[in-house]
Amino acid sequence: MYKINCLNPIADVGLKNFSEKYEITAQFEEADGILVRSASMHDMELPEGLLAVARAGAGVNNIPLDKCAEHGIVVFNTPGANANGVKELVLAGMLLAARDVVGGIKWVEASRENGDITKAAEKEKKNFAGTEIMGKRLGVIGLGAIGVKVANAAVSLGMEVYGYDPYLSVNAAWSLSRSVIHVLNEDDIYSQCDYITIHVPLMDSTRGMINAVSIAKMKKGVILLNFARDLLANEKDVLEGIQSGKIARYVSDFPNPVTAGQPGCIVIPHLGASTAESEDNCAVMAVEEMMDYLENGNIKNSVNYPSCDMGICTKAGRVAIFHKNIANMITKFAAEFGDKGINISDLTNKSRGEVAYTMLDVEEKPTQDMVEALEKISGVFRVRIVKA
Repeated sequence: MYKINCLNPIADVGLKNFSEKYEITAQFEEADGILVRSASMHDMELPEGLLAVARAGAGVNNIPLDKCAEHGIVVFNTPGANANGVKELVLAGMLLAARDVVGGIKWVEASRENGDITKAAEKEKKNFAGTEIMGKRLGVIGLGAIGVKVANAAVSLGMEVYGYDPYLSVNAAWSLSRSVIHVLNEDDIYSQCDYITIHVPLMDSTRGMINAVSIAKMKKGVILLNFARDLLANEKDVLEGIQSGKIARYVSDFPNPVTAGQPGCIVIPHLGASTAESEDNCAVMAVEEMMDYLENGNIKNSVNYPSCDMGICTKAGRVAIFHKNIANMITKFAAEFGDKGINISDLTNKSRGEVAYTMLDVEEKPTQDMVEALEKISGVFRVRIVKA
């Protein structure tokens, strides 16, 4: 029986997919698997028996990835599950920025007691006039699941779309409209686009990427959209760009004291993935990833270990080994099995940066003695019997 703890409410449409092999527990310390959305895990003492963490969403900055990797805890996310919900809000953000819909609505609310509001509106509407997005140039920085959807939708709306992503995946490339112009430098986006939307993960290399230097390269009157992470932008620099007239609008899905209520800023209360459909999709994907890993040892969409799939084990046993990505490890593993007279029928080894993951199917049931022998090998983090 696997015990699953939910640190945040997880949609029932996902939880109901757990089989009778699983139990939802309120006790964090006894969990084999953790399902989480926004709860921070950085200051938590991880349970000794914890095997996996599945984030029902894309961002994982609330999870201690390195610490989990060192303990052989696989961290999953659900890329693409909420992409459509975010895409639709990005499009809404572009339209809100192009035409002062928010200002117009506020004027109507303030004028609600004016008995002649209809006539007054005809005079006032010029103050809220804007432009159309058709024919404008959109720059999309980051062509992952969300970025590709935004780019393709913008093409359909008649925009000229530029896309930048130095790590463009094969799947993303296949999904991207042929009309999207793929540029090789962020500066081409900054200098040529009327609208710029960022869809990259928050890392040391991307933190504050929208700053005084990059803003100086942009067209006068540019509209910036940030539905990825607020820390991707130095928002004090953004406010200075608005005050100077360089930036016409800054649309963000991340309310904070810097931008909330500031002129030129349209700040949305983190609604990007807050749709019933997105929450359901994320829950279903997170549960599927968790079950395939716990039952078969297979890893898909992990952010701290490599993808690895050996299907369902049909042999007597399967062993999973988490270890450093260093030379000679497979030889040492094989030697331990050989010394005990256990034949390895199949194996796979994948690496990701400084860590690696090895699965071995064996023709005899692996024992705890076998686990202990493998754990003594220098560089091994954890050994798990998947099937015995």
